[in-house]
This record gives sequence, C-alpha cells and structure tokens, in this order.
Amino acid sequence: MALEQANAGVARSDAASIVARRRRNRVKYQATQLAIVVVAIALVLLLGMLVNSGLAQRGINFTFTFLWNSAGFDISEGKTVVFDQSIGPRLTDFTADLNLAQAFVAGLFNTLKVAILGIVLSTVLGTLFGVGRLSTNWVVRNLCFWVVEFVRNTPLLIQIVFWYFAVVLQFPAIASAAKFHGVIISQQGLYLPTLTWQGAGDAVALVLLTACVVAIVGTIFDRGRARWLCCAVAVVVFALMLGKGTIAVDFPMASKFKASGGTSISPEMAALLLGIVFNSASYIAEIVRGAIDTLPKGQWEAAAALGLSRRDIVNDIILPQVFRVVLPSFGNQYISLTKNTALGIAIGYPDLFNIYGTVANQTGHSLEGIIIVMLAYLVISWIISAIVGAIDHRLNAVGAAR
Repeated sequence: MALEQANAGVARSDAASIVARRRRNRVKYQATQLAIVVVAIALVLLLGMLVNSGLAQRGINFTFTFLWNSAGFDISEGKTVVFDQSIGPRLTDFTADLNLAQAFVAGLFNTLKVAILGIVLSTVLGTLFGVGRLSTNWVVRNLCFWVVEFVRNTPLLIQIVFWYFAVVLQFPAIASAAKFHGVIISQQGLYLPTLTWQGAGDAVALVLLTACVVAIVGTIFDRGRARWLCCAVAVVVFALMLGKGTIAVDFPMASKFKASGGTSISPEMAALLLGIVFNSASYIAEIVRGAIDTLPKGQWEAAAALGLSRRDIVNDIILPQVFRVVLPSFGNQYISLTKNTALGIAIGYPDLFNIYGTVANQTGHSLEGIIIVMLAYLVISWIISAIVGAIDHRLNAVGAAR
C-alpha cells in the first residue's frame, strides 16, 4: 500500500513537472515571437527616421499630401473613382483635371483589368497545353511541347515587345480594318460588341435581370440535374430581355479615322495580355502535366476498361483530382502574373507602375509613390493568395468528405 502511494506521488510529481515545463516553453516561445516583432518594428521605425532625416537635409518633405494635387496629364485608358455628392462614388474616365490619387486608381484599374483577364485565360490555355503534352496524337503532343519550351525559355519582356511590335502593330489601319461579325481588328486596337442595359426604372426588367443572374449562378455552382434546368432558364430569360429591349447589343462602328462603340482593347493592353497569358500558360502547363503524371496509371486503365473515352477520362477522373493538387502552385503563378503586368511600361501601357513613374517625375515624391505601388501589389497578392487558399480548402474538404 505504501509502495502504491509512493508511485502515485511520483506520477503526480512527474505530471506536474511536465505541465510546468510545457508552460515555461510556451511562455518562452511567445516571448521570443514578441521580441522578434518588437525588433522588426523598431528597425522599420529607425529606417523611416533615417530616410526622413536624409530627405529633410535635401529640402524634401516626406508627405502624401501631393496626392490631392491636380494631375495635369491625361491617361490613354482606364477608369477612376469620382465622388459625386448627388449619386455617390462612380467610375469615370480619367481626365487631367482630376487629382493624383485618382490617377493611381486609374493605374490600379488597368493593372487589375489585365491581371484578372490574364489569370482566367492563362488557366484555360495552360490546362489545355498541359493535357496536350500527354496527348496520344503525335502532332498535338509535340506542338504543345515546343510551344511550352520556347515560351518558358525566353524572357517575358522580349515576348511582350515581340507581341507589340511584330504582331499588334502589324494589324491593318483603321481605314482598312478587318471585320468579323461585329469584331473590328486594327492598329488602334480590338473592338468587340458589348451589352448595354436599357431597363433603368423598369420593374419587369429588374425581375428578368434577377432571374437571369440567379439562373447563371445555379448553372455555375450546381452539380446535379438542376444545372441544365438553370442553364435553360438563363437562355430563355436572356432571350426575353433581348426581345423586350431591356438589353441591347452595342456593335462597334469603324470610320475612316477611328472606331467607336462597343468595348475596345488598346494595342498596348492586347500585347501585354498576350505576352503574360502565353508566358504564364507555359508554366501552368508544366504544373498540370506533372500533376497528371503523378496519378496512378491504373486509373487510366480502369477507366478505359469501363468503356470511357479519353476525353471523359480526362474531364471526369483526371482533372478533378489534379486541380485539388495544383491550386497552391496556380496561386504562385497568379501572383507572378499580376506582378508581371508592371512590364507593360516597356510598351507604354498605363498600369500602376507606369502611372507611378509619371507622378514621380512631376512631383519628385518618388519614395512615397513607390511605397503606394508596393503596398498595392502586396494587397493584391494577399487577396489572390486568400482566394486560392479558400478554394483549395473547400475542394480538399469536399474531397475528404467524399
């Protein structure tokens, strides 16, 4: 009995010592993390003080008040935010009488425009190239291989310059522009038909628009039989809106000197978009190809034994597994693509970095401007990372549940 009590006392003593040691380790870890944060903040403050002191010695004030000065220059394209007292904030074309903060917003708008289109197009094109690398067709397989290898092994800046000077600027002049069913291609850019809303203040039009949006959302996110019903409803409602005149199609028209109407894509944006899409697609293709190669070959054989075609095997069995694996790598490519839009300065595209250069030359506030640009790219990268992480978490949670 005494021995058992002694053993129990030793066990309690050991448990208490373990708990105390864990508590000390936890406190030590938290203290270390806090010390690192304090040192990092102190270094940043010290650097800021040194920079401010150096600028003050040269008669330069570190301030962001210059952002409210009138810009005094035009931007070839891009929307900015204007605050109207009657209707609130609205998007409008940038003009020279707006301030420099709104010029940065216009540059950010142009950057996001290319980044979003580039992410969508490069994902689709890269997936096609990646699957094509494993095609049983010799021509398709080797064509995809050489395109990917050529694009991956040449600098992106050279590719953008090539697309601009050797391709886009070789389009016909506006007087002899190429026209394909409402699409106009010329040296002034690419003009596409666009939809315009004509149902302002019409209750029936708003109901039809809401029904169309709900049906489209159902088509995208529903995975059951209701998906095709939602697709049919969306088509029918859209046809009703067109017939009723709620939505109209604005076709571009070309004259001898310029084109008007529709949606235009400038030559600079087209060249930048082509360059970053093909460049990013080549890396995405290798990511997809590598992920497909890691899957067991038995899945291909089992699916083929069930009578599935190669297309059905890829769409229904292979790619759903691949996208659960490659999303983190896709996220890295999306962030790189977004930062690569800054190379548009080489061909005069008015993105965020290009606007910074113009503002810095006019005001002399280079440091403040580069801080704004760096923070903007940092926030965009965080947003992309968060979105990709959320999608990856959802896909893997669904896969684990199944």
